[in-house]
Amino acid sequence: MKYRYRAVERFWTSFYRLPPAQKESARKTWKIFKEDPFDPRLRTHKIQRLSANYGRTIYAIEIEGDLRLLFYLDGETVVSLIIGTHDLYKS
Repeated sequence: MKYRYRAVERFWTSFYRLPPAQKESARKTWKIFKEDPFDPRLRTHKIQRLSANYGRTIYAIEIEGDLRLLFYLDGETVVSLIIGTHDLYKS
């Protein structure tokens, strides 16, 4: 399936706050993510607690170490919510 991609403002705010090395890791991972957000290399997984809070399935991908990107699907659109550490899961 071909997805369209959109990022909310909060995603961009969190991305620009990352240190340069993490931004670079995120850019490299983005190349895989935009081809297939469920590529096994991304270790995409559901975040049950956030999914219950938002009333929709929220997914996370692993970028590096403790760095994650949270997103959800809206039809054929992948909506990126925020990027950061595991603390995002408490949002």
